[in-house]
Amino acid sequence: MAADDRSQEEFEAGPDRLLENLAALDDELVEKRSAALRVGLDDYDLEEDDAELLEGIVRGEDGIEYLPALPVVAIVGRPNVGKSALVNRILGRREAVVEDTPGVTRDRVTYKAEWMDRRFSIVDTGGWEPDARGIDASVAAQAEIAIDLCDVVMFVVDAMVGATSTDEHVVRLLRKSGKPVFLVANKIDDARHEPEAAALWALGLGEPHPVSAIHGRGVADLLDKVMEKLPEISAVAQHEIGGPRRVAILGRPNVGKSSLLNKAAGEERVVVNELAGTTRDPVDEIVEVGGKLWRFVDTAGIRRRVHLSQGADFYASLRTSAALEKAEVAVVVLDVSQPISEQDIRIIDLVLESGRALVLAFNKWDLLNTPALEDSERRRYLEREIEQDLAHVAWAPRVNISARTGRHLEKLVPALETALESWDRRIPTGKFNAFLSELVAEHPHPLRGGKQPRILFGTQATTRPPTFVLFTTGFLDPGYRRFITRRLREVYTFEGTPIVINMRVREKRQR
Repeated sequence: MAADDRSQEEFEAGPDRLLENLAALDDELVEKRSAALRVGLDDYDLEEDDAELLEGIVRGEDGIEYLPALPVVAIVGRPNVGKSALVNRILGRREAVVEDTPGVTRDRVTYKAEWMDRRFSIVDTGGWEPDARGIDASVAAQAEIAIDLCDVVMFVVDAMVGATSTDEHVVRLLRKSGKPVFLVANKIDDARHEPEAAALWALGLGEPHPVSAIHGRGVADLLDKVMEKLPEISAVAQHEIGGPRRVAILGRPNVGKSSLLNKAAGEERVVVNELAGTTRDPVDEIVEVGGKLWRFVDTAGIRRRVHLSQGADFYASLRTSAALEKAEVAVVVLDVSQPISEQDIRIIDLVLESGRALVLAFNKWDLLNTPALEDSERRRYLEREIEQDLAHVAWAPRVNISARTGRHLEKLVPALETALESWDRRIPTGKFNAFLSELVAEHPHPLRGGKQPRILFGTQATTRPPTFVLFTTGFLDPGYRRFITRRLREVYTFEGTPIVINMRVREKRQR
């Protein structure tokens, strides 16, 4: 059996006394034991970022750690002007797909970049594909996405072709945005082509910056100027500490997302139509539910094969991803009158990948009591589907609601609060190491090739989602890591949040 295939059961030898043992530990003893483990870690070869992490423990753990959002630079422009080549040049590696075919980049892709000790996010956007019938609509939709979600825009133009009518459409939108815009005159491979860049002054965006993304010419100077305008912390993605918690409502088209928002708001705020896909854009609404203010984002339904979809649906799917990026907790709406689909699972996995808190809302529950479904096999199959298809998110709070009638809508608020509390939860380092020590004593990691990997020390690196780092003498089996995660959930009631466990395998220092 491969290590990846080993289940959690291999590491469990029946019931244990973990909870009782932890409850019996003296707090002072816990701290002393943790400090001793920390000192013992000095006997191992640690890396620079290990020291940063461990130093953070000494600084104290009171309160929640809010990591500032990195500033965002969006690279926009027509197809085939060299946006992806510029991304690769800035990153210093070949990440973005580059091909001499317009429109290769279809999805908005984010990368982490660094220049002169400044870290920032860089967004490579798909090129616009205007057509004779809907040039304004398609250009505006793509440009809005790029502008909304960034702090600075790099507008790339092929200087050898010159400004086109599409470029001019975009310029008008960029001017209205108020965002800093850098006009990048690409494909200026040598000094002889400089006059081509100068011609772009006519666009009215200020000085054109001549570069060759392929050869790197002029890119360093451009980045120096961008850094002068780029804020230290993103103005578009920063955490609103103390503001209304941000909730993304996700789900397949026509599962009842807009109906849920309308019923929560107590009024008709979003167009509801039986036609699937009525909602195109996320609609931010401050809504009072359960005596608290929440910022709800109703999103366009995610469709299958997003990268092949056209027009408004393509842009709507991009906006849905953007809404999830800005949210803290996602409510995934599932239609109980229909079987759980691959699309439903894909949307849930999208939430898990984003690290957001999660609540599952089973909508149209009232339909299960109608004659059409009451005597059918739907009710019988639903629980089996939940047990099988949603086993990987069994920790997510479930609410059974009817968005149309408002039935059990009041249960949504406690579920959201539970998920967010878990998402924000921090376990003190002493308690976490006591948990690890007692767990390993009850359920040691099996021998692998005659060796048994040990956990030397553990700490919670961040919250949102809770992320733990284990310093070990060898790789822990995936099944054992899942076992640790499950027991962590049970002991500290992490309900409604993903948990991340990272390993740092370290060797003993040679004396």
